Amino acid sequence: MKKSLQILMLLVMPFLVHAQQISGTISDKNGPVVGATVSVSSSNGTITNVNGSYQLKVPAGTHEVSVSFVGYITKKQSVTVASGETKTLDITIEENVELLNELVVVGTRSRPRSNVDTAVPVDILDAKELTSTGQNTFDKALTYRVPSFNSVQTPVNDATSLLDPYEIRNMGPSRTLILINGKRKNLSALLYTQTSPGRGETGADISAIPQDAIERVEILRDGASAQYGSDAIAGVMNIILKDDVDYGSVTLRAGVTGEGDGESVGVSLNAGTGLGNGGFLNYTVDFSKTELANRPGTVNAQGEASDFGANIADVQEFLNRRPDAGNINGSPETTAAKFLLNGGFNISDNVKGYFNGAYVYKNVNSYANYRTPYWRTITDFPYLANFFPGNHPTNPGGYDGYVPTFDGLLNDYNGTLGVRSEMNGWTYDGSFTVGGNTQTYKVTNSHNRNFVYSPSTWLDTNGNGSVDDGEINEGSLLYRENSPISFDPGGTRFNHIVGNIDISKEISSSLAMAFGAEFRNETFTVIEGGKASYDGGGADSFAGNTPENSGKFNRYNFGGYFDLSFDVTEDFLLNGTIRAENYSDFGQAFVWKLSSRYKLMDDKMTLRASASTGFRAPTLHQIYTQKAQYSFVPGSGIQVGGLVNNVSPQAKLLGIPQLDAEESFNFTVGMGLRPSENFDITFDYYNISVSDRIVLSTEIGPTSGGGTPLDQVLADNNLSDVSFFVNALDTKTSGIDFVANYKNLGVGNGTLGFTLSGNYTIENERDGDVKNPDLVAGAGQSVVNETQEALFFTSRPKTKWILGINYDLGKFGFSLNNTYFGTTTFRQQGMDSNLKTEFKPKVVTDLGINFRATDKVNISFNVNNILNVLPEWEFKALNASGETILNDPAQVQTQSNLITFNQRYSQMTYDGYHFSQLGSLYNLTVNVRF
Repeated sequence: MKKSLQILMLLVMPFLVHAQQISGTISDKNGPVVGATVSVSSSNGTITNVNGSYQLKVPAGTHEVSVSFVGYITKKQSVTVASGETKTLDITIEENVELLNELVVVGTRSRPRSNVDTAVPVDILDAKELTSTGQNTFDKALTYRVPSFNSVQTPVNDATSLLDPYEIRNMGPSRTLILINGKRKNLSALLYTQTSPGRGETGADISAIPQDAIERVEILRDGASAQYGSDAIAGVMNIILKDDVDYGSVTLRAGVTGEGDGESVGVSLNAGTGLGNGGFLNYTVDFSKTELANRPGTVNAQGEASDFGANIADVQEFLNRRPDAGNINGSPETTAAKFLLNGGFNISDNVKGYFNGAYVYKNVNSYANYRTPYWRTITDFPYLANFFPGNHPTNPGGYDGYVPTFDGLLNDYNGTLGVRSEMNGWTYDGSFTVGGNTQTYKVTNSHNRNFVYSPSTWLDTNGNGSVDDGEINEGSLLYRENSPISFDPGGTRFNHIVGNIDISKEISSSLAMAFGAEFRNETFTVIEGGKASYDGGGADSFAGNTPENSGKFNRYNFGGYFDLSFDVTEDFLLNGTIRAENYSDFGQAFVWKLSSRYKLMDDKMTLRASASTGFRAPTLHQIYTQKAQYSFVPGSGIQVGGLVNNVSPQAKLLGIPQLDAEESFNFTVGMGLRPSENFDITFDYYNISVSDRIVLSTEIGPTSGGGTPLDQVLADNNLSDVSFFVNALDTKTSGIDFVANYKNLGVGNGTLGFTLSGNYTIENERDGDVKNPDLVAGAGQSVVNETQEALFFTSRPKTKWILGINYDLGKFGFSLNNTYFGTTTFRQQGMDSNLKTEFKPKVVTDLGINFRATDKVNISFNVNNILNVLPEWEFKALNASGETILNDPAQVQTQSNLITFNQRYSQMTYDGYHFSQLGSLYNLTVNVRF
């Protein structure tokens, strides 16, 4: 009996202890605030409901109630609650007009500014805006929130399936610097070498960052090399991590495409806890799985027969059974696990420590093009019947072709440990950052056809015609006859170590300065593949890294900057920054930036402008990558080409110069208007000139006469063509960014908000002639052809606009976003030079419904692309000859076959697209706070 009473008391005690409660309403000057976090030191806290109300059970005593909400100043208020008492506490919070007080990306290193005060354009997106898109990854969420940002899955995957190329202002992924809490994030190990936007470049893996860990994103749309060094030509993206400790949440996600494939599931935990006196630790764990979504085309038999020299009857027989020729393309199967933490602690009253770290594991399963039985024929390779037995009605062993798989494994990590202190008006910040990215690959269901010998030539290692135990090894003919069907091609690895010292001081109320230094050590590793993956031409579909092309490559650089910010008057700001860098492998760089802002009409209008120089160092990937690569050659199927690096003997033979840094000049001018607290507009013009732009050349083939060093290199290496990196172009890019927001408009019993934002490209083109090496020019070829120029300049929408409408009514929130993707044009390789392809402008409509079921449970349902809008392209004639082609259906069919691999990629074309080909996507999200 006594034990039962003890158990009963243990069960009842929590309710007796917390019989007291605090309740009330959280509001701002416009009325109740929905979703604000209300917490006390002794409770897990809660969030306000649709009426702005909250309720907390607390023990008797004095408590400090804290109210926080994104965009508002955190407010704390003490309250004493007697035993058994219910205390009413209403709190009014104020908007944080200095939202960027901890902002790093503000165009200056010396004094934080609000987004109204900045002399350069800055976008701020909080976590709610990102998750409301319903997109599964951070990069795709940005695509539907920032007009000048673009990222989309490529129709041809290979290694590109591990992370998609992204860019700001059509400048490529390598010209946007990514920061985590103000510190440089490591680049990916992947170099994009396929014929797709971003070709020849690399960027950080932002898709790996879990959205639930992000507090907000700050995007500086302006050159910032003077502040941050290399890669900041187009802009800077600073990802601010959550630091909440008062509450946590679990998010469950599920989704599927309108075709019933691409199923996705995910679960994410975000929580926090206090660390000692005033410290904190916030952590996120995210697991997800997305199944394959396949979007093949119906393959054209005549084009297949022509490309592969096959009997049309054999082709038609196969396509009757497999109209898509067995091809698998679209969105690959992806499994991901993401771990992230962010923390801080007090060392003393004036010294604080901070840290953050992340680890991401990603496994992607995709496919190469299906090797049809009339492509890899049983006649040419009789052993294939043993390798790939199938169900062909007439071939020996039923051989019916095969489809090689491509599996990619990505590991990405980054971490920062730093100390920030204040002493005698000076602020000191020292930090140490590490980061790395490793990508390794596996090819299965393939073979190395150049390993094969006739059985009549088999000899054992003793030369006696019989095979003894232990004689099956990589050097034996028996091994060559029995080529494996699973290969280890190796991979790549990149890591960096970064040290930063930043010192700043407000010398007076109008003058501030900052200076600092950065040391960075970078290492790029090409991981050697297994011998069977590269020997004799390598595994069919994806050759491995050879020993001579593998290795570890390193460099370091040291840079320093000085920044001065001067408020000439309360309205007039001048800011200047200079920076010097020294690289161990290519030399020095000096850049500068000047910016200014002037406020008018009682701060309701802001005029701003900036001018700056910049640079981008060639990445180690671009300097040292050398490999054989399979790619689609229109009219010839899949061919093997070679990429030679700039420090190789082949490069010297070809007269290819070593790479130098790109240099840039940025000019922006704009204005901001805030007629009322609920209405604001910004308008910015930008102009970016880049000289000595680094590009991966087009495929340079043999000369018609032969006998040149170029012909010799190709013949010696069994290559159909060769490509390499070169400082080949000067470019100019200009355009306009526009953003308008209106919020808190009362309609009925709810509130309505509008956002209209857009980007319009005025010009994005080559400036002057292509800088061809003498050998290439002498062979009558060019390192940049029409296809390359299209990828650089017209493969992203010329204009993109986003109209968002949000309506909150009671427990429900509704959002309708319309994203207009403007025209994109291509000049695909192999297509007649009198034609171009043009993707038609389209509007993609996304619907979101949010239901606040309780104070702690939130349910969201998103239909992305609710009208199932798909990309559509058409041929456009460039002249009268082009019109003649378009008037002949047979020629049109031939041209279409050339750029879609005989309709395998009919929807996107082989290397062209401007938004996802998956159509409608349905996502359900349940978020539970605790």
